[in-house]
Amino acid sequence: MMPEQLTIALSKGRIFDETLPLLAAAGITPAEDPEHSRKLIIGTNRPNVRLVIVRATDVPTYVQYGAADFGIAGKDVLTEHGGDGLYQPLDLQIAQCRMMVAVRQGFDYEQASRPGRRLRVATKYPDIAAAHFAAKGVHVDIIKLYGSMELAPLVGLSDAIVDLVSTGGTLKANRLEAVEHIADISSRLVVNQAALKTKYEWIEPIIQAFARAVSGEAVSGKEDHEHPAD
Repeated sequence: MMPEQLTIALSKGRIFDETLPLLAAAGITPAEDPEHSRKLIIGTNRPNVRLVIVRATDVPTYVQYGAADFGIAGKDVLTEHGGDGLYQPLDLQIAQCRMMVAVRQGFDYEQASRPGRRLRVATKYPDIAAAHFAAKGVHVDIIKLYGSMELAPLVGLSDAIVDLVSTGGTLKANRLEAVEHIADISSRLVVNQAALKTKYEWIEPIIQAFARAVSGEAVSGKEDHEHPAD
């Protein structure tokens, strides 16, 4: 019987690079490097498996609506998305970083973030930021940005930012400092729930191969980067 077509949603950059050993553990090799190809659909050495290259923030949407059977997305993206219709069987322990609050060096964050105070916070992650400050009893005005967060406090757009941090080098270069840890972030395997039922015999072996690779510490390339691929 001809195997079912399987579609995997991935984003370029760090997540793609760190996913390659996992794919290899499942016997899957991309036919092209998306960094050097204009193609958005990339074949593999397995005729029934293809990759679709999308923005990191779009991976959960492609999987949720069945345009991809499964994909890999950061916990930050999944938290903002909400995870509806997604099965998340594995923390792949790749693209690791931290969600942090950062401010200008010298800014009195302890005083400014006391319960009842109000802060202006710039971020790509409004739901995560709002939930964090609500739990502290701090009122926040969320400013949604898509580009470099570090500029916002420097020009007075915000008092603080909520963003992903790994080495802290970009913060330091822009005279900012991380002052509060919100969550540890890594990338997760996400699977369309309907596909898991209808294509179980093809998807489950890949999940198990990924699980073995993770538990066996077969994933390489965990170098620190300031920002995962976006």
